[in-house]
Amino acid sequence: MELLPQISNRMSIYKYKKTQLTKGSLERILDAGRRAPSAKNRQPWRFIVVQDETIRKRLEKAAYGQEHVGQAPTIIAACTTNIDYRMPNGQLSYPIDLSFSVAFMMLQAEAENLGNCVITTYDEREVKEILSVPHSMRVVMLLLLGQPEERPFPAPRKSLKQIINYNHW
Repeated sequence: MELLPQISNRMSIYKYKKTQLTKGSLERILDAGRRAPSAKNRQPWRFIVVQDETIRKRLEKAAYGQEHVGQAPTIIAACTTNIDYRMPNGQLSYPIDLSFSVAFMMLQAEAENLGNCVITTYDEREVKEILSVPHSMRVVMLLLLGQPEERPFPAPRKSLKQIINYNHW
């Protein structure tokens, strides 16, 4: 199984068809997120699946009017249940744990021929209110999913030579 072609072809989608995801596709995407690694296997995530158009439009407003947020037929709010745990290196674990989980969902979405886009620019307080997220939790990111209306070419990436060093900086 080779994943590099799917990884290479994945891009953020900003225009979606109104077609809803099939139940099977959505469940496989969520299952991929559930299977991601996490610090000490804490699995500090909860996912809120939003398909209701009224709620999606409210999330669009909370995301400072980004139209693709309201246009995507499915939004997954990736939330954490553990905002205080720090790994031995001193870093908070939840941003890393949720990033792995959402990345796994993005790859599964790509395998399902679905477009996706990660959103991190939004008023978290407003999103939490819209989705009734408990005060003690954080909404780390939103994942938009749907049939792409168009697939632009992937953005250029830096070459390996530009980003790789061996054994020292």
